Amino acid sequence: MVRIVTDSCSDISPKMAEQFGLTVIPLNVHFGDKIYRDNIDLNTEGFYQKLTRNKILPTTSIPSLAVFTDTLNNLAKETKEILVITLSRKFSAAFDIFLKSKETLKSKCNIEVIDSQVGIGGQLILAVSAAVMARAGATLEEIANWVTSAIPRTHVVMTFDTLEYLRRGGRIGKAQAFLGNLIKVNPILEIKKGEAFPITRVRSRARAVDFLVNFVKNFRKIDALVIEDATTTSELGKLAQGLQGLVPDEHFYRSKVSPVVGTHVGPHVLSVSVLEGE
Repeated sequence: MVRIVTDSCSDISPKMAEQFGLTVIPLNVHFGDKIYRDNIDLNTEGFYQKLTRNKILPTTSIPSLAVFTDTLNNLAKETKEILVITLSRKFSAAFDIFLKSKETLKSKCNIEVIDSQVGIGGQLILAVSAAVMARAGATLEEIANWVTSAIPRTHVVMTFDTLEYLRRGGRIGKAQAFLGNLIKVNPILEIKKGEAFPITRVRSRARAVDFLVNFVKNFRKIDALVIEDATTTSELGKLAQGLQGLVPDEHFYRSKVSPVVGTHVGPHVLSVSVLEGE
């Protein structure tokens, strides 16, 4: 069976990884001199507590090449085909590190590495869908072709109460245009072609939730849907209520924005990710 690998910026929890048979490589969060593996040494709840209490912002990093290579080597003992789906190459070096690991692998295992061009819930949808196909007996070529075709139909939209975290982390991209005009407004961004692009600004969190709901409802057909928050559970509940019934429950996922992503988006992020139907 094809094994599916991704990184922790997919916001796939350990429980979900076990459920779908996914291998998730954790990226690192640094608080001062202390290093935590994303969602292993530090879970989401503990991370956001640290984030809001510490005056110094954390940083993030990629694990060593050996971590990636060891993971692929261990999986190569179980299968002859591996598909890796990474966070957007423009946000992280994970894609390039996986390619290097593939080149150093001594096994004859067939490995494909795909840049999702998204992250968080969009990356989650692609990885979970690939894992479901693998369990159904699809080949590496079939799954890789499907993922490649699904990337343009994968849409990620996020709202924040500040872009300061993105600015400090250097991941702000085209949303730079919003800086300097964000007093008491909630910016809304979309991830497309691997970058963050500004969509609009709204005057309240309630309007931001309404925008996300309407964004999803504008799709004629939806194959899968992910909603996420960091610390605003009540807002996630309102978002879920507004989207109820749009997709079957088994294709409607809820997740938490993981520590590595949370470092760059802050504790009040709220997002929707849609796999648009063909």
